[in-house]
Amino acid sequence: MRQDVKNTIGMALEGITVSHRLFYILSLSIFLVGCAKDSSNSSEADPSDKTPDSSLMAGQGIMVGELTDQSAFVQVRLTQGDQLIERDLPGVPGVVKFTLSQGDTQIGDAVTVQALETYDFIARSVWDGLSPGTEYTCKTEIGADENSLQPGPTATFSTLYGAELNEPLSFVVVTGMNFAKFHGDDRIDLEQHKIENNRELPEPYSGPDKHLGYPALNTILKKKPLFFVGTGDNVYYDTPDNPRAETVKELRQKWHEQFRQPRFISLFAAVPTYWEVDDHDYRIDDGDNSGDYKPTPETARRMMLEQLPIAAHGDENVKTYRTHRISKDLQLWFTEGRIYRSDNAAPDGPEKTIWGEEQKEWLKKTLVESDAAFKILISPTPMIGPDDLRKTDNHTNVGGFQHERDEFFDWLNESGVAKQNFYIVCGDRHWQYHSIHPSGIEEFSSGALIDENSRPGRLPGDPKSTDPEGTIKQPYSQREASGGFLEIQLTPQSETGSSKLAFLWNDEHGEIQHEEVKTAD
Repeated sequence: MRQDVKNTIGMALEGITVSHRLFYILSLSIFLVGCAKDSSNSSEADPSDKTPDSSLMAGQGIMVGELTDQSAFVQVRLTQGDQLIERDLPGVPGVVKFTLSQGDTQIGDAVTVQALETYDFIARSVWDGLSPGTEYTCKTEIGADENSLQPGPTATFSTLYGAELNEPLSFVVVTGMNFAKFHGDDRIDLEQHKIENNRELPEPYSGPDKHLGYPALNTILKKKPLFFVGTGDNVYYDTPDNPRAETVKELRQKWHEQFRQPRFISLFAAVPTYWEVDDHDYRIDDGDNSGDYKPTPETARRMMLEQLPIAAHGDENVKTYRTHRISKDLQLWFTEGRIYRSDNAAPDGPEKTIWGEEQKEWLKKTLVESDAAFKILISPTPMIGPDDLRKTDNHTNVGGFQHERDEFFDWLNESGVAKQNFYIVCGDRHWQYHSIHPSGIEEFSSGALIDENSRPGRLPGDPKSTDPEGTIKQPYSQREASGGFLEIQLTPQSETGSSKLAFLWNDEHGEIQHEEVKTAD
């Protein structure tokens, strides 16, 4: 028994008769046992509903996003307690005070931002004028108003190195974070799942740490990457499909239940983020911008910019495709695959596009202008695969968008960019692979983050694949369904050798499944 409890009991028993003492001890024992039982069960019940906590909290922690060598966004959502209420985590209005420091030195003035219902009670601060390759700490205070502030969550992050600095670094790429499959949602259609995933619905995760969320997040945290990339399918509006999320309230609920998991909170307090969206966190499976159903394309875009720290709140003109110079040796391109696309059902040809003309011209222009030793295009969907023959929504699909893919690959070779250590990294597909197109372009698939959302892949030569002739080479393809992530490590040039880029496929627990190393010419 704790010493402070012993002292309290001793003080209470002074001056009480023996019979009364016995009654007092018995009553207190029953009370303490009940408290202990409540305490031990509190974590196990998570993420199920609990008794509502009316206190103002930051129940989803803190998130840093869209780093450059001189800037970052930091956001906090104010919530009613930190437990789900009817599958959701309600928000509350208030203010968040952000203070940025480098070591013991505060950087500029603190910034106080209102958490308004308009933006789902998310307060987002914008920090500019930072120094490249520098570690910062962002502390927060939260309250109903500026007169009732209390300590909030804290984040640490390092800015990008930019075009002038070259340091060793690593980052991770993920997809397929399906909350319903991991936790077990009995509303999932079993037959539909089998058709779409080539396997029966796996059993939900049953480990004693289930309440903490996805095990791979803890693995990533231990690796201390410079940043985390979510390539899309970050939440699933359409799992379950009946009922699926359609209204703003229902769409927001998907993000709330996802990001309030303790392992997300711990990870994002230490690792900043970049985000893309794909079909499941845009509208529906393989969805485009056609169809009179909810969410509309306008609402889908609004949710992306509201929930994810990609741009300042209220910046309606922001382009969701963008490029970032990570270091002297490395530049990344994030493409937008949903907002600008043609209808999936349109015949494939010169007019059909996923990217849109403006994005394509921007992509080609910035690739040619870059002098980075390694160039990586991070796409929400695959460009090489192979993928399932039945689909028509990505660059690998027959009747989909192969014409645009082939045209772009031709340009990569004609322009010389293909020979400048250019690689594609993709999400979307629920299995890990490394594929080489007949044109020589290479693609690295991250695979699904969690076991419960993984599936067997399509191999070159499979008649049910987009490559029935087997023209694609695959140095690696995951043989057994398993969750995990793609880790990318950059080792700059030294006196003894050239710069190297390593692609490492991890399972959920950090066991390396395969490794591919590229050397800068």
